[in-house]
Amino acid sequence: MPEAPQNLLERAEHDGLVSDNNKKALKFIESVTSQADEVQDRVLAEILSYSANVEYLQRYGLNGHVDKGTFKKVMPVITYEDLKPYVDRIANGDCSPILCSQPISEFLTSSGTSGGERKLMPTIEEELERRSLLYSLLMPVVDQFVPGTMSQYIPTLDYYSNGLPLVCTMYASSECYFGLNLNPMCNPSEVSYTLLPTMAYFEFLPVNRKNGEPKSLKEDQQQVLDLTDVELGQEYELVVTTYAGLYRYRVGDILKVAGFKNKAPQFNFVCRKNVALSIDSDKTDEVELQNAVKNAANHLSPFDASLIEYTSYADTSTIPGRYVLFWEISQSGATQIPPSVFEDCCLTIEESLNSVYRQGRVSDKSIGPLEIKLVESGTFDKLMDYALSQGASINQYKTPRCVKYAPIIELLNSKVVSNYFSPKCPKWVPGQKQWCTEITK
Repeated sequence: MPEAPQNLLERAEHDGLVSDNNKKALKFIESVTSQADEVQDRVLAEILSYSANVEYLQRYGLNGHVDKGTFKKVMPVITYEDLKPYVDRIANGDCSPILCSQPISEFLTSSGTSGGERKLMPTIEEELERRSLLYSLLMPVVDQFVPGTMSQYIPTLDYYSNGLPLVCTMYASSECYFGLNLNPMCNPSEVSYTLLPTMAYFEFLPVNRKNGEPKSLKEDQQQVLDLTDVELGQEYELVVTTYAGLYRYRVGDILKVAGFKNKAPQFNFVCRKNVALSIDSDKTDEVELQNAVKNAANHLSPFDASLIEYTSYADTSTIPGRYVLFWEISQSGATQIPPSVFEDCCLTIEESLNSVYRQGRVSDKSIGPLEIKLVESGTFDKLMDYALSQGASINQYKTPRCVKYAPIIELLNSKVVSNYFSPKCPKWVPGQKQWCTEITK
């Protein structure tokens, strides 16, 4: 993967592309990435100092401490479910300092990537100014902006953009704006983002790729690493503490360290955590599902057809349950695609999934045949319209790859034009069994 220039200012000056404003921006990036650890300590101290008397921090006994050691010792790592009661109180009009000492100016809604359900994220005026600062650091004007989960959308973007260059600029969410792509003209599949140490206090949970989950969090705070302690090539779940009142909040993004800009790590976006299909003991994450779908979609090429969009859900209304995928396809050829091709697509997906899934299908019989449901043209546009009508941001919206929210499943089912099942079980070979013989005397 192409690396970001070691000194952005030197390169810009060499190319004759630098103005006074650009110089200031590039010097700022060089400065904060060169002093990433010191900047992070200062950011955390500022956040805790500003909100020393808020209810949430008082509850856990932080008692005005602003040092990193005390913060990590007493404050738990949390999810949205832990935060939701506090957010609901604020949303219902409680103006007391619950999460932040400054007034909550507005709520931002998440895109609904995690199962199709949106979250409310509080923000403050100062945070909006901080996000404006990040925008001011962006590289040249872009032709296309690719947010969130990058690589899986590239074929669709190529289809609609007809070969126009794709420029990926920023890594951001409703929780926080995180950082920039310092090489914005690279291939979108090779994008890495440099987390700017001034935006929030960043921590990282190591991910165990064997099961796709962060390592045990039995209050072992030693597992949570600082920004400058991550290792090249390793995967982590992002945890943030923000000026707007999130403290050690698990964002749910899985990132992989791709390199470093001075002392600041650069990350590839891997997938969303908990975007998983599961019927029994099987767990299929977003990356594995995407690779399986990509393999299956190759069956459409001989018919001048391609997969435009898809999503999925685990249907447990039957016994055994099964994976269901909604596909919207585009076909320019005149030859009708026979049902056997879509059945082959179902089987290819199953054979591309992990051995636990295949064991459930073949041996345990705990998972039923995978189903593909073709939906009418424009269905995923209607899905986006629905999400926007519920308050999702057009700038953040992306098709959820796994849905659980009943109204979304109902909408998709109302647009189905045909459906197909895997015609047989996928290949699966049991591992070697270890026998234990008890010897009695």
